[in-house]
Amino acid sequence: MITATGVSRVFGSGATAVTALSAISLTIEQGEFLAVTGRSGSGKTTLLNLLSGLDRPSSGTVHFDGKDLAEMSEAELVEMRRHKIGFVFQSFGLMPLLSAQENVELPLHIGGVSWRERRQRAGDALKAVGLGTRTRHRPFELSGGEQQRVSIARALVAQPDVVFADEPTGELDTATARSIAETLGEVAASRRATVIVATHDLELAATAQRRVDLVDGTFVSQG
Repeated sequence: MITATGVSRVFGSGATAVTALSAISLTIEQGEFLAVTGRSGSGKTTLLNLLSGLDRPSSGTVHFDGKDLAEMSEAELVEMRRHKIGFVFQSFGLMPLLSAQENVELPLHIGGVSWRERRQRAGDALKAVGLGTRTRHRPFELSGGEQQRVSIARALVAQPDVVFADEPTGELDTATARSIAETLGEVAASRRATVIVATHDLELAATAQRRVDLVDGTFVSQG
């Protein structure tokens, strides 16, 4: 599904240059649940940004579904992210004045999906993450774990090939984090979606099929 070959990312230049990633090579299969672990500043988020086309490497190549991201225009990258990728963030990123249903519908609304279809698909996505009875609640009426489930449903509603999750349990208690980890695993297993999680939560990482460890922008282990 995704192949990174010799990927490096350097920010700045000259004496102030900072190497966030150095010569990373990685192949991720369709339907795989992969955890990228490492301390804060190890390069996890940078790697996710490169694999998803949100950023471009300073050197090396990233192929997504057989296409070299460096050869795609910005418009093509936007379309790829809109239709093939879902994102889950630590901060949830929900619109505070919209209900859970409306938050999940938002990507479909932007994509021009009809009202009837987006209502049905958003409802199905919320049921899939156990929130079928909370569709009309706004974010402030939901717990942290429920808000993260809404963000997962929003990531799933466009039926993406790949879901990127950046520290999805970082603001959650242990029990809730475990539940979110199980939900992400179910996404990979039941929908054949590739799930790539950047996390320092080792319990979450333990639920993944494979784990790669980053230290100072370099892999120290893969297994």
